[in-house]
Amino acid sequence: MQALLTAIVVWLSASFDLPAVYDSPRIEFVSAAQMSAQRYKTLLPAERAGIANALGDNAGSDTVALYNDDTKTIYLPDGWAGRTPAELSVLVHEMVHHLQNVAKLTQECPQAREKLAYQAQDKWLALFGTSLEREFDLDGFTLLAKTVCLG
Repeated sequence: MQALLTAIVVWLSASFDLPAVYDSPRIEFVSAAQMSAQRYKTLLPAERAGIANALGDNAGSDTVALYNDDTKTIYLPDGWAGRTPAELSVLVHEMVHHLQNVAKLTQECPQAREKLAYQAQDKWLALFGTSLEREFDLDGFTLLAKTVCLG
């Protein structure tokens, strides 16, 4: 895994305005339920309950992977093996967040930091003749909604 992370850092720093930082994150493989818990753990209990009630069984279902700034940990789903360009692109996306974090790069809002991560993920997928839309059903409008600062 270390060689893969190093290769991704080299590619990200050569392809985007990101520093080549070789302080690798921890990698943890977790269930969908654990992924959802990680995603929403910073919310107040009432907010978590509201999201859980609103989403029901779909809570966290759109979460493919996560990065935790505080622990410098990438959470990947159980069963992730990195055998396809799409699986690897998820790691590329989270490595962007890791490099943003360790370099102390700031954005105006959490959504804005997603923009570069999605750009890197899409560029990675393009190397293999595919895209975010084809692999993850993420069209331009959806990406805009996920990366724009609101309020």
